[in-house]
Amino acid sequence: MKAGIASIRKELAGIYAKGEIESLIFLIFEKMKGYSRTQFLLAREEELNEDDLNEIGKIVARLKNREPIQYILGMTEFYGLPFHSVPGVLIPRPETEELVQWIIQENNSSEPFILDIGTGSGCIAVSLQKNIPQSTVLACDISPVCLETARRNSELNSVDVSVFQYDILNYTPETSFQKLDIIVSNPPYIRETEKSLMEKNVLDHEPELALFVPDENPLIFYERIADFSRIHLKNKGRLYFEINEAFGTECCAMLQEKGFSEIVLKKDIHGKDRMIGCRWIL
Repeated sequence: MKAGIASIRKELAGIYAKGEIESLIFLIFEKMKGYSRTQFLLAREEELNEDDLNEIGKIVARLKNREPIQYILGMTEFYGLPFHSVPGVLIPRPETEELVQWIIQENNSSEPFILDIGTGSGCIAVSLQKNIPQSTVLACDISPVCLETARRNSELNSVDVSVFQYDILNYTPETSFQKLDIIVSNPPYIRETEKSLMEKNVLDHEPELALFVPDENPLIFYERIADFSRIHLKNKGRLYFEINEAFGTECCAMLQEKGFSEIVLKKDIHGKDRMIGCRWIL
């Protein structure tokens, strides 16, 4: 196995940072062999067969093209849970785990009725249903590939998340909702002008539909979801967002203007304004 590891390091040198290469090496062998980190370290003397070497070669070729490892392996992890990861569906981010943790901490002793808007892979919805066992969770998205992936991830994690198609910008198709305790969303929030700051692997491979908003209207999703929440949240219901760090103040002002209370702007582990929580009080 040592020769295979050395080959991966050589092929990816100069494309990825050293630490990232080591993480990629472990992920490759975890997928191919099912190794834990301890098993991986103990198996360094193991001989790789021709099929293993061919598989490594195919993976490395895709990595050299900056394709995300999550799409290559078809799997990723979020909040300690496994998730299918396919092209056309945004790869879950660690920052979003912090949003999930916040929601769980504030609501884990209740039996909330939850809606995740723009669910993508279903990572938020599935993680909430898994960790708030008495919750009822709905998840919507406009994208058929996201809907299918969210359903698969619900099944993979043995939870019952109800997934359906809905266009939040146009409120279509017309849908009846039970009054909700929690609405959560990690909507598109990156401005078109911020593309130049982004990594090539994201720009070339992840879905633009899930990432970008027009420069002239960066809060479009937040405004529509806030208006939707005013109608569909119960009294004292909670609304949670993941946000663009550049628009924390603007998002809070918008929510206050629309009548929300107890607005909290929360920083992520990197000290960036990344989450907002608030209440709808009639």
